Amino acid sequence: MCEGSDVSVVASLREQCVRRLGGILTLMSDVDHDGLYRVAESQAGYFTAGQAVAAGMDRATLRHHARLGGRYERARRGLYRLRHFPSSRFEHVVVAWLPLRGAGAVVSHESALELYDLADVIPDAVHVSVPRAKRGQRARNGVRIHSMERPPAGAEVRSVAGVAVTSPERAIVDALEGGVQPEQVDLAIAQAIERGLTTPRRLRAASAGRSGRVRSLVNGALDRPHS
Repeated sequence: MCEGSDVSVVASLREQCVRRLGGILTLMSDVDHDGLYRVAESQAGYFTAGQAVAAGMDRATLRHHARLGGRYERARRGLYRLRHFPSSRFEHVVVAWLPLRGAGAVVSHESALELYDLADVIPDAVHVSVPRAKRGQRARNGVRIHSMERPPAGAEVRSVAGVAVTSPERAIVDALEGGVQPEQVDLAIAQAIERGLTTPRRLRAASAGRSGRVRSLVNGALDRPHS
């Protein structure tokens, strides 16, 4: 006696499902998945929630794709990774830098030397530099934030492994000023010059506005013969 009612309820539910599915498909069709992939590809497979939204994806759809077995993995709050993207030895640097990218952060100091594969420095945290105006960034595990009155800009910033990083000469003088052992910086200078990453002139210019100790150590390393 309830057959007619049951049929109408089923039909109503089916119509709702069709409308919902149509909405999801419409949203997915508006998403620039290729563009988002290209962004992530340039960042060791990672992208931020903001970059996904910029590609046309709403946050509900992003969470849907980041579910167990989905096309994305949630690395931490607001940060995602393409699930099947090849791993990189510098992923920890990308993960530390991306959330601070909007604050003008650049990888610096010992972490910049690590990206350039200079010396034997293995930092216990990822070093990033931000402009002094952005010094209020919240603390993050495994990240050391340096606020600088004169942040790196122009030719002092390069792109390495998908992240913004200070130039070799700026990384060397920053690391030296930050307390890295002089012998490590001496080795970094020798390797950087040998590999054509910098020149003695650029290193002397980078150290010109620093403390007398930094200038003396840089000039001493440059004046010493290297085998």
